[in-house]
Amino acid sequence: MRRIRLFSLYSGSTGNAFLLDTESVCILIDGGKSAKALCQAIQQCNRSPDDINAIFVTHEHSDHVKALPVFLKKHPVPVHLPAACAYKLSTEPSALPHLCPHPPIHTETVGDVRVTSFPTPHDSRGSVGYRFEIPTEAGVFAVGYATDMGYVTEGVEQGLMGCHAVVLESNHDPDMLWSGPYPYDLKARVASMRGHLSNGDCAALAARLAENGTKSILLAHLSQENNTPDIAFDECYCSLANEKIRLQVASPDLVTELKLEERTLC
Repeated sequence: MRRIRLFSLYSGSTGNAFLLDTESVCILIDGGKSAKALCQAIQQCNRSPDDINAIFVTHEHSDHVKALPVFLKKHPVPVHLPAACAYKLSTEPSALPHLCPHPPIHTETVGDVRVTSFPTPHDSRGSVGYRFEIPTEAGVFAVGYATDMGYVTEGVEQGLMGCHAVVLESNHDPDMLWSGPYPYDLKARVASMRGHLSNGDCAALAARLAENGTKSILLAHLSQENNTPDIAFDECYCSLANEKIRLQVASPDLVTELKLEERTLC
């Protein structure tokens, strides 16, 4: 049986990073917070920062890339990202030599893992999600990753459909958002078509994914002001009906391992 491990290193408005570990390949998605926090979280997954083979960036906002310039000084690896977002890191001497800009829809191979990007609607210069396809004895094991999107496009749904495990944004509860402390302009931005995904929209997509074979879902990028883990979990759980899904919520500060259905890895 091939070992595949999936970790949210931390997830939320203060910083985001995710680790895919297949024993032979170790891939980092995004790198928010600080290089120190990033390295410590990787080590908690029983991996070393030197084990990282490649980094895939979803977009250029600081909560997704802040740690990378310092991280790359000691751990230089290819950084794959949307070309429209490369300007943010291209001004950093430590990052510039390692940048691999791509169009929004692109396929890359790292070891034996096939990585395909797809656009997500967010107020950045070019935000994407990713699909990782990992060969196993039982066939291809697919992992989907999609956060930072105002709504679910057809392309996002196609990118995630059929994935065995999915990391999915469940950012805010609309009632909490509109009655909360944010100024009106920020509330409108979060709720917009290029903002962040609500619990309800996340739950509806999760149900469609479960009907098409997804077995493990990690709810990510929760707002600490406009959501709670219990509210996000309960709304998604109720949408899944009788589907046997492993549903978890990523911590904003702690490593969260997404449990996988073992028979899909054989």
